[in-house]
Amino acid sequence: MAFKLQSRSVWRTASQLPLSWSPRVAVQTPQRVRRYATPTNGQQKRTAIVTGSARGIGKAIALRLAQDGYDICVNDIPANKSGAEEVVSEIRGLGRNAFPFMADVSKLQEVQKLVEASVNELGPLNTMVANAGIAQVKALLDLTEEDLKRMFEINVYGVFNCYSTAAKQMIKQGNGGKLLGAASIVAFKPFALLSHYSASKWAVRGMTQAFAMEMAEHKITVNAYAPGIVGTAMWDLIDEELGKKKGAKKGDTIKKYSSELIALGRTSVPEDVSKAVSFLSSPDSDYMTGQTIVIDGGIIFT
Repeated sequence: MAFKLQSRSVWRTASQLPLSWSPRVAVQTPQRVRRYATPTNGQQKRTAIVTGSARGIGKAIALRLAQDGYDICVNDIPANKSGAEEVVSEIRGLGRNAFPFMADVSKLQEVQKLVEASVNELGPLNTMVANAGIAQVKALLDLTEEDLKRMFEINVYGVFNCYSTAAKQMIKQGNGGKLLGAASIVAFKPFALLSHYSASKWAVRGMTQAFAMEMAEHKITVNAYAPGIVGTAMWDLIDEELGKKKGAKKGDTIKKYSSELIALGRTSVPEDVSKAVSFLSSPDSDYMTGQTIVIDGGIIFT
């Protein structure tokens, strides 16, 4: 005779089993050892190079990483030396070690000297943030060969120089590391009048993926961050030049973009970006590589 046992009865029966009861087959989850690409706060000290960090997003990144426990090599070009020295002073005020080093990232030999100086001053290199970059507002048919050359020398060659030189140092050290590059939302969808800037950031995104594939065997992760419209000197320039093209007053273009394009309805600040870079520089992102993380308040949805 068939009968149906109510679910409540099943629960009561199971709950009345003796404490010594155990299933016939025990399944154990394998224990895996986490090997960090970057030491944690409780381990050896951490060091980072942040290029283009005398102001703007680079400065915010340098300060945030210092707060996270990093010692920082603050890099920029000679024209921004005083700004770099101010950032160093702020970092030292946070109780971390820092020093300025002037170098043009578009020149490989200068980047090699930058990495060498950082290692000599701060110790083994854990993280390279290839943040330095330029922008230019210009119509496609007005671009000159020199415009394209300069854009790619800094934004693409500069990232390559930083990635490759830092990677060689990390491989020599044998403890892995993190490479981070500055992309942009235009690495996903170009903006009109920012064609060669957009193309350079697409290149950064592709190079980041390629480096991620080849550096994985060395326990080096490679990721990029893609800011949107940020209240920095670069975007002030973009706003001004776009305004000239469209007959808008200074500040109106960014306001229009912020209200019409950004889901969260406000222009970003450098600290919005530095928070994401903080994550990418921490052990919490050790299982991420080859990614370009968008921080734009909701313009590009990936």
